[in-house]
Amino acid sequence: MKENTVSNKKTLRGKVTSAKMDKTVVVAVESYVKHPKYGKYYVRTKKYKAHLAEGTLSEGDMVTIRETRPISKDKHYEVVSSI
Repeated sequence: MKENTVSNKKTLRGKVTSAKMDKTVVVAVESYVKHPKYGKYYVRTKKYKAHLAEGTLSEGDMVTIRETRPISKDKHYEVVSSI
């Protein structure tokens, strides 16, 4: 009997910035962080390469990506859904 397990994999939401590679998209994820000394909030952007096995996405699409096993040198996420 299989139990329902909770996944500890990180999920992120971001915007597709490049869809020119084969089976790979670049997703920019914005985070709202507080400066440790001055207390001002600002936006920090980080880009992730995500695996897209099938389907097509274009630049500007919002997607949800999930952490997965390393697929290549710098590709450790996969596209879960398009928003």
